[in-house]
Amino acid sequence: MTQPVRMAIAGLGFGSEFVPIYQAHPDAELVAVCQRTEASLHETADRFGVPRRYTDFAAMVEDPDIDAVHINTPIPDHAHHTVTALRAGKHVACTVPMATTLEECRSIVSAVRESGKNYMMMETVVYSREFLHVADLLANGTLGRIQFLRGAHHQEMAGWPGYWEGLPPMHYATHAVSPVLSLAGALAESVVCLGSGRISPELAAKYGSPFAVETALITLRDSPIGAEIARSLFETAREYVESFTVFGELATFEWEQTQGSGHVLHVGEIPKPVDIPDFAHRLPPEVAPFTTHGVYDAENEHLSFIQGGGHGGSHPHLAHEFVRSIVEGRAPAIDEVTAANWTSVGICAHESAMDGGRRVTIPDYTT
Repeated sequence: MTQPVRMAIAGLGFGSEFVPIYQAHPDAELVAVCQRTEASLHETADRFGVPRRYTDFAAMVEDPDIDAVHINTPIPDHAHHTVTALRAGKHVACTVPMATTLEECRSIVSAVRESGKNYMMMETVVYSREFLHVADLLANGTLGRIQFLRGAHHQEMAGWPGYWEGLPPMHYATHAVSPVLSLAGALAESVVCLGSGRISPELAAKYGSPFAVETALITLRDSPIGAEIARSLFETAREYVESFTVFGELATFEWEQTQGSGHVLHVGEIPKPVDIPDFAHRLPPEVAPFTTHGVYDAENEHLSFIQGGGHGGSHPHLAHEFVRSIVEGRAPAIDEVTAANWTSVGICAHESAMDGGRRVTIPDYTT
């Protein structure tokens, strides 16, 4: 493409974070926003001077002046909105997870192939400054061979929108799954998962899932490396943490386990504190400042910022990768096959937990 990618954003809660990023990006133009609540729609659009405004998603994706849509709508709508946009001839970026069922994952993969358009799942952790630093440690040989990987995401979801209530922990597991599979450079092959503890009957009735915590062991395709994932959402006392640990032959990186305690690099048997640099220098200067600040301020923070620490400066990296993939006519880093695999780990893990820990094979989306 020689012209700017004409972007639209659907969902203006967390999605508002990306409005000024696309407006500032040298290869993009934000032309439209979509929000079901009209008052919120106009409030955000007025604030940022966005010309086109929609309350209906289907109507927006029929706009011929839109090239790509960034979806930040509620989780139950992700698959439907993604397929609708792809079939309307739009490139799609979508917040996590890709979908809620294996059938939905398959439908998105098929829609991408039928449309010839790009799909990218906007997973924040693999563009966080922590992940980018550890990827450098792996690439430069500091870690040596990876021997084992561990990911965890513990979060109390009280106060979030109603559709979260009682959600199976592994149905929102990509923040823990993505860094371990990315660092291993492999897709997941199978999973065994243990469900532990119980949530209240009122919560459990929403999705038919009784577990407070789900913990999974993952085998990787064509790899000797194993991985462990732990996830909790309700009625489990724990400070918020998204984390991963990489056990290497020469060094092990361990994400801080309480906020402010500091990340650690174990070199041999000696633990050393790790200073994590920012990676704004990898971005166009117009969007580089967004690694350290966003739309929300101290009085108006989105819940993802209050609990998630701003996602490690990942937002401009994600937007940049999506836009450049369209400009360069290539698949984005987190394409439909990768996204379907990462999302399916959680779906299959919960299936395993509900069946007493039976091994479940992850579908192959490459064929």
